[in-house]
Amino acid sequence: MSHIPSLPDIAAGRCTSEEISERFSDLHPPLKHHEALVAADRCYFCFDAPCTIACPTSIDIPLFIRQIATGTAEAAAKTIFDQNILGGMCARVCPTETLCEEVCVRETAEGQPVLIGQLQRYATDTVMASGVHPYAREPKTGKSIAIVGAGPAGLACAHRLAMHGHSVTIYDARQKGGGLNEYGIAAYKAPDDFAQQELDWLMSIGGIVIETGARLGDDLSLTLLQSDHDAVFLGMGLSGVNALALEGTHDGICDAVDWIESMRQSPDKTDISVGRNVVVIGGGMTAVDAAIQSKLLGAETVTIAYRRDKGAMSASEFEQELATSKGVHILFNATPETVSNGAITFSRTGTDEQITLPADQIMRAIGQKLESASADLAIDGGKIKVDENGRTSVKGIWAGGDCASGGEDLTVTAVAEGRDAAEDIHANLMKGS
Repeated sequence: MSHIPSLPDIAAGRCTSEEISERFSDLHPPLKHHEALVAADRCYFCFDAPCTIACPTSIDIPLFIRQIATGTAEAAAKTIFDQNILGGMCARVCPTETLCEEVCVRETAEGQPVLIGQLQRYATDTVMASGVHPYAREPKTGKSIAIVGAGPAGLACAHRLAMHGHSVTIYDARQKGGGLNEYGIAAYKAPDDFAQQELDWLMSIGGIVIETGARLGDDLSLTLLQSDHDAVFLGMGLSGVNALALEGTHDGICDAVDWIESMRQSPDKTDISVGRNVVVIGGGMTAVDAAIQSKLLGAETVTIAYRRDKGAMSASEFEQELATSKGVHILFNATPETVSNGAITFSRTGTDEQITLPADQIMRAIGQKLESASADLAIDGGKIKVDENGRTSVKGIWAGGDCASGGEDLTVTAVAEGRDAAEDIHANLMKGS
């Protein structure tokens, strides 16, 4: 983790514990039973459902909503988990407004989609609260698979392989499993330590062991993993941070991902330092999460500065509006040029105009990169090259999630890639058995 600055104008304790508890409560409070039934009743149960097509994990959305409507939330959860074992977290963090809900027929007709994400949470929370795991392991196969990375892709892959009777060991560089779900998303999206609750529930299937503090490239090599296991899956995400070239010096610069990680691991967040005037450079979800949480922690002004226009911003329209509703200003077409302690200057794209903003704290959120991979693995666009089944250029090694080439860098996409790779690994290991 890079240094998180603590300077006179970057301080902790700008809000009380009570204020923080209120500000970081659930972004979308869970639906009550009657609310879920009313929301489910709005679904047309489309035969050729566009919502299912839009879902990266291909959940049968009309089916699970019908199951909720008929009072069988447990069956609805099983429908979800069959496709997405991390359906509880995805219900909280998935950009449903640009996926399933965007194409909902109700959205097209009325401008108000069925609350698919909240209904998914209702169903999955019901089963997880019961403490019952809806899957049992098949007979042991005697096969062993190594998974690098305990994030969404790795966990989805591990669970599916464990279901098939394989033994799985997950190696993760951090001290806790969960990956992005535990360390990288905004605290108000998954309060009450939900990432660890979901991890424990997933692990209850058995057959999965997590070894923490094991980073690929240190004492852990692909050669060693291949010799000790029958197959290897890489799902370690993108741990490197892209560089940002700026003239001048500023003592309050840090990486947004590190600051968010500190936020997520803090018990009550009163110890997290934030500036009075915060500038976040970037246009994705990390930038939005850092900016909103800075404001919630008591920063007086928070600005997201993005070098392109609004339409090119990778954070969704919903997330942009959420940021502005919390008092965050978004500055478009602004390229950072120079810094000095207490300020940052931008040039307007395509013009000679310059804008200088006060900035005690500057956070970089300009994307991440692959930090460690074997030289034997083919790389495509800065990521591990994989085919449609997640196979890498090295026999016996698969990859998925943010570290692999392919789909969008979303939790739900990572789950789909981990799940599908697991099925291909299983098919390959069981040939001739």
